[in-house]
Amino acid sequence: MTAPRRGGARRDGGRGRPAGPRGAGPPRGRSGPPRPPELDPSRQAALELLTSVRVRDAYANLALPAILRRYRLHDRDAGLATELGYGTLRAKGLLDAVIEACTDRPMIRVEPTLLDALRLGAYQLLRTRIPSHAAVDTTVELVRVEAGSRAAGFVNAILRKVGAQDEAAWVAQLAPSLEEDPLGHAAFAHAHPRWIAQAFSDALGPAGPTEIDAALAADDARPTVHLLARPGEITAAELALVTGGEEAPYSPYGVHLEPGSGDIGDLDVISEGLAVVQDEGSQLVALALAKAPLLGADAGRWLDLCAGPGGKAVLLGGLAQLDGAHLDAVESSEHRADLVRRVVDGLPVEVHTADGREAPLPDAAYDRVLVDAPCTGLGALRRRPEARWRRRPEDVSGLSKLQRELLTAALRHVRPGGVVAYVTCSPHLAETLGVLTGVVRKHPDVEQLDARELLPGVPDLGDGPTVQLWPHRHGTDAMFLGLLRKTA
Repeated sequence: MTAPRRGGARRDGGRGRPAGPRGAGPPRGRSGPPRPPELDPSRQAALELLTSVRVRDAYANLALPAILRRYRLHDRDAGLATELGYGTLRAKGLLDAVIEACTDRPMIRVEPTLLDALRLGAYQLLRTRIPSHAAVDTTVELVRVEAGSRAAGFVNAILRKVGAQDEAAWVAQLAPSLEEDPLGHAAFAHAHPRWIAQAFSDALGPAGPTEIDAALAADDARPTVHLLARPGEITAAELALVTGGEEAPYSPYGVHLEPGSGDIGDLDVISEGLAVVQDEGSQLVALALAKAPLLGADAGRWLDLCAGPGGKAVLLGGLAQLDGAHLDAVESSEHRADLVRRVVDGLPVEVHTADGREAPLPDAAYDRVLVDAPCTGLGALRRRPEARWRRRPEDVSGLSKLQRELLTAALRHVRPGGVVAYVTCSPHLAETLGVLTGVVRKHPDVEQLDARELLPGVPDLGDGPTVQLWPHRHGTDAMFLGLLRKTA
């Protein structure tokens, strides 16, 4: 018998499978067609949001829900996409400074699509607990699919430099000196343009130097979601029970949900119209107007002079229904007026499409008038992540002129003894005290009420008579409230 050859007759490489005919397997050095990459849909959605904001000037909070639906993201996956997209937009200034320090070319020469991906990857490396290898690899794979291997190699090299040190080290390296320029240091560290940090510090008054770091940090944090339980439809306790949230500390109609709750539109209470998304600060200023003391009886004629998109009109309309009152709501944009009509459907609210400065409504006829004036929105930057890099200092002057004109119109419509609430979602002094004091100076028949008395239980409201809410003090947006009563 012939002895077997050394090593046996098998040609399967010892893997336990029968040997096939010679040449049956793939050629040496080849592995067959490559498998298509498995892209993470949460990161794809976040990157699409960045592109939408950059290319179409989209508002992130309006663009994201449709993106989440397109990628069929829910629960934790939707929460991850939201965190990555919103977080990257909020931190854009800081991220760009770090990326620029890691490149050997001017930022203007980096392709915008690659810059979006670099920002997304850098945010994961510096501001999340995502492992570095996962942050880099998933971002590089996104780029490889869209732009090819060469672009992916560039992104890979930059992100590895970004991840070589943590955020604190980058801040120490790139931010203005804490000792020589504490405001500039805080602005850089908390990803705010310097002019906005200065506006916050000015509005904080004497507390500015000591509180500015806390104010900017709170404004840069992931905000909780605030819901309004529609008066007469559901209580805050019931809303908290069905959503798993907590009743708000100050508003009797408010509920707070934790960040990362996914697409809020998926909640049944939202789709059924029992609740709407509304910051607790917005609820408080509307409630203050509804409770403000009048001279004479309340005849039940209320006016919302700048109603779009309808959040405060929902609350005032619900309270009007409980009190037997009627609310006229004015909005200059037809599209936004239609939004108001939808959300106040079934309430004693009539919506008028008109410029609030020239609305065809009776003079001296309303008991309560709300002027929720168009503003820079600096008080809601944590909820509008792209806004801090989109706004410019020169925006303030044009808006303050509009605000003065709207407040003047409101004083024309309010009856003697009636109350006007002047509200902005901005702490900028030119949009708050500057507008209010300038208009009051020209109207000797107006007196200021102490707005603090209409917000019972809310701490740290300052010296009055106006109120400035803050994220770091109250957990709300930075809403401003001034209450004016026309003397009889």
